[in-house]
Amino acid sequence: MTDQRHPDIEIYVKNRSLDEIEAWLRQRFDGLSNDFSQGTVHEYKASLDGTAVPVMIHEKVVGKAWTSVWFKSDRTRWQKDLDCAIQAAADMDTQIRCIAGGWADGDEPDEWWKVENDTQEKIQWRTD
Repeated sequence: MTDQRHPDIEIYVKNRSLDEIEAWLRQRFDGLSNDFSQGTVHEYKASLDGTAVPVMIHEKVVGKAWTSVWFKSDRTRWQKDLDCAIQAAADMDTQIRCIAGGWADGDEPDEWWKVENDTQEKIQWRTD
């Protein structure tokens, strides 16, 4: 079950601006359009092989350093959150975090992957 494709992908990006994250999305998708922006919340449609992928970016979601990037679809090139985190950390040269398990009953909600400098380690991260 651990190799099953996640129904959506969410990563947390450390210390990167909205412009830098948008540039990364343009690098990884065929197209990107902004559908809505208000304050620190931005909604986009990314296109990949003719399929629309809704993306929500929420800046400063955890403190001032972390921005959430949520692909609200399973139609990305990544199987799991960790796959996306590894790609994003390499491309943007920053630390990326993603949930280690899932959101099912019994999963540890504070266990996260910390991805940075070609390494991945499980950490406890309390975001509340």
